[in-house]
Amino acid sequence: MIDTNLLDILVCPVSKAPLIYDDKAGELKCKASGLAYPVRDGIPVMLEDQARSMSNEEVSNL
Repeated sequence: MIDTNLLDILVCPVSKAPLIYDDKAGELKCKASGLAYPVRDGIPVMLEDQARSMSNEEVSNL
């Protein structure tokens, strides 16, 4: 779970766009960059080299 206040201020380090928290996947997702950042032990890992590229279908479903 991510604190909603934290989610309000976090942005994608690549695109600077807002992030969407996916509780089921445990990721913060960015529609603009198509990247998903992992959340480990409640801590977002906001490093581009730790992010995974989402499929076009995943991005369009955000």
